[in-house]
Amino acid sequence: MIVCYTAAWGQFSDSIHYYGKFSSTGSINRTQDGRSYLLNNGFKLGVSKKKIALNASGGWVYGEQDSVKTNNDFAASMDFSLFRAVRQIYYWGLANYDKSYSLKINDRFQGGAGIAYNVLERKGAYLSLSDGILFENSDLFLKDTIPDVYHTFRNSFRLSYKFVIHDIIIIDGTHFLQNSLSHGSDYNIRSTSNLSILLRKWLSITATMTYNKLNRTGRENLLFNYGLTVEKYF
Repeated sequence: MIVCYTAAWGQFSDSIHYYGKFSSTGSINRTQDGRSYLLNNGFKLGVSKKKIALNASGGWVYGEQDSVKTNNDFAASMDFSLFRAVRQIYYWGLANYDKSYSLKINDRFQGGAGIAYNVLERKGAYLSLSDGILFENSDLFLKDTIPDVYHTFRNSFRLSYKFVIHDIIIIDGTHFLQNSLSHGSDYNIRSTSNLSILLRKWLSITATMTYNKLNRTGRENLLFNYGLTVEKYF
């Protein structure tokens, strides 16, 4: 069973826009040979003016396979962009905190800033590239049992896009590659891709694929969710 509900709201007052979104998906599989379930919740809040935008987002994934825990992953982040709506080149900042059972992350904080470039920005098509420096402080498990507490600076490269085809099909995604500046074999990959088919203005069929890899711990996860999405502005 998979269900999804998303609600969003927007408001315009004194050139300020507000946005909010919540989604929840889940799956349950039970047979004579075993059972599994997965719960995936996420939210996003934002406020923007012409020259600056602020966003906060978070998510929690929990799963079990035959009563053995496979996921208990939490992430929260805040970011801002400056001059995005008025310049092709703009600035960004980010603070992120996460814990992940599947990736063997006990605690991890990332914070930093950089510059971004709008390669393409028009109605129905958006493509942006960005790069910057992040400071990371992490508490990890290596080979599942070896504690590893360390900090490093990373180069963070991001590709972000959104395309709308005939006002029916929406393809969007955000992909990160974060390399340590001091250890060449230490890198992170975060990738999220979405495909939505609009049935009505407020209703769509949505599929989301999320991939994470933490090379330092040798762990990765892949989540694929699909369902109906309801979205409304007011």
